[in-house]
Amino acid sequence: MSREEFPSEEDLAKETNEKPAKAEEVVAKDKVQEKAQEEPVKEDSNEDKLAELEKQLAELKEQNKQLEDKYLRSEAEIQNAQNRYAKERAQLIKYESQSLAKDVLPAMDNLERALSVEADDDASRQLKKGVEMTLESLVKSMKDHGIVEIEADGVKFDPTLHQAVQTVAAENDDQKDTVVQVLQKGYQYRDRTLRPAMVIVAQ
Repeated sequence: MSREEFPSEEDLAKETNEKPAKAEEVVAKDKVQEKAQEEPVKEDSNEDKLAELEKQLAELKEQNKQLEDKYLRSEAEIQNAQNRYAKERAQLIKYESQSLAKDVLPAMDNLERALSVEADDDASRQLKKGVEMTLESLVKSMKDHGIVEIEADGVKFDPTLHQAVQTVAAENDDQKDTVVQVLQKGYQYRDRTLRPAMVIVAQ
């Protein structure tokens, strides 16, 4: 073998220095390509995450809207319940004596019937005087609590205040639809009719 067939030391050194450089270039090129391939994937991934977050945000907004609507409805229902309670309580306070008054009215009727009986002697007259004082006391107590007698005798018939149990022929046109006799007194409690007056009406 001739000397020319074997590479010289300089040629070997030159080849050795060139190979690592070429290898590094290949690795660098591969990394650039990998990076270029990864970037679109990351971009797509970010878009998916953004879309998911926007979806979650929309769902949370809808839930918040529903909760706010439920809260407003509940608040309105509570307010209405409080208003109803206050109104019912005011009605109870306003008409608290109604039941008691209805129970007392028959006793007042009996006292009035007792007073219609003629007293012939001193004992009867004294008893009648006592009954009269008792009735006056009851009437005063009723007035103090807003319970008053319904005006009936000689007034125009009012079906909300009077109960016609009998009719008679009117003597003239002015007497028509007028109460000519009261058979039983009626009473009114504030703006309510406790008991209508039982009357005879001219027709």
